[in-house]
Amino acid sequence: MVTKDEERMKKKFEENERFFSVELKSKVNLKNITMTNGSRENVLVEGSIGELQRAEFSEGIILEVVGDKGVLRINLSQDDIKLKEKQEKEA
Repeated sequence: MVTKDEERMKKKFEENERFFSVELKSKVNLKNITMTNGSRENVLVEGSIGELQRAEFSEGIILEVVGDKGVLRINLSQDDIKLKEKQEKEA
């Protein structure tokens, strides 16, 4: 089953842009959301997905980290990670 988040992540708006979603089973697992009103546009989201159940690449393009309290998804493939490591070694 493909979620709406996964569908959105598959679409590439920019080549280097990454999207993420966090799905928590309860708002109790959300520790903090900070959105500043000042000149800075930083946003901080903190919480817990609980104890790690599994981490895998879904459909080869989405890293899915599943905990007993939630799921973190980001459109990041194994090839993306290897390419970045190679670029850093060459720099």
